[in-house]
Amino acid sequence: MNTVVLVHGFWHGSWCWSPVTELLAGHGVPSVAVDTEGHGLRAARPASPDAVSPAAGVTATSAAELLVEQLRTIGRGEPVTVVAHSMGGAVATRAAELAPELFAGLIYLTAFAPVLGLPAGAYIDQPENLGEHVTALIAADPAVTGALRIDPANTEAVRDCFYHDVPRPLADAAIALLTPDGPLGVTTEAFEVTTARFGRIPVTYLVCTEDRAVPPALQRRFAKEIETRTTAAVRVIELPTAHSPFLSHPALLAGTIKAVVDPAGGAHG
Repeated sequence: MNTVVLVHGFWHGSWCWSPVTELLAGHGVPSVAVDTEGHGLRAARPASPDAVSPAAGVTATSAAELLVEQLRTIGRGEPVTVVAHSMGGAVATRAAELAPELFAGLIYLTAFAPVLGLPAGAYIDQPENLGEHVTALIAADPAVTGALRIDPANTEAVRDCFYHDVPRPLADAAIALLTPDGPLGVTTEAFEVTTARFGRIPVTYLVCTEDRAVPPALQRRFAKEIETRTTAAVRVIELPTAHSPFLSHPALLAGTIKAVVDPAGGAHG
């Protein structure tokens, strides 16, 4: 069975996948969660609320190049299945174009998938994104800081956006671990995706129907756009969860991942 590599979204880190990696292990599915560039153990806190971000130089390509290195190390050069959450989808999309030979499959989890040559940030103003709660969290001017900066101390708003179906104690623990800065360059860099490279990777899109950060309409748009760059239909699976099922419904998510990577074995939990 291919190893599953779990890629978090903005402001999170490999820690957020902990309940899922435990459950995947119980299913017999090997998995590794990684920290992307500018996040988790690869992050530094800004010097002040309005200071330039330590992650200001991070781009979609630089983050993808790191992810490619991580995939090559984890898989020992063999293909792995990548699960990418939220803005981590932009990084995974770029990595898939750079090194498709390292991808046995790509599972988007309520994730950005900019495959048409637009930067990920261009979708923020699209009608399908109407009603999202992320913009209200931005606490400083991205043009000054070089980041999409949130204030984790704004716990009620952060919980409402990312974790409204997560038990409150667990949501509060997650909020305490968030990194303030999501690198602006990941959202502003446009890159090409080709059918010959990205398009040869089997893709599944997991739509979270109760998401307040990435509305379901935008998720479904991404799934349709991916199909214009792939040689096979995109499998779409809907989950009745909010933005963070790795915390709110880890058994459901782990079972769904298991079913995708090992169809013959079925889903459990």
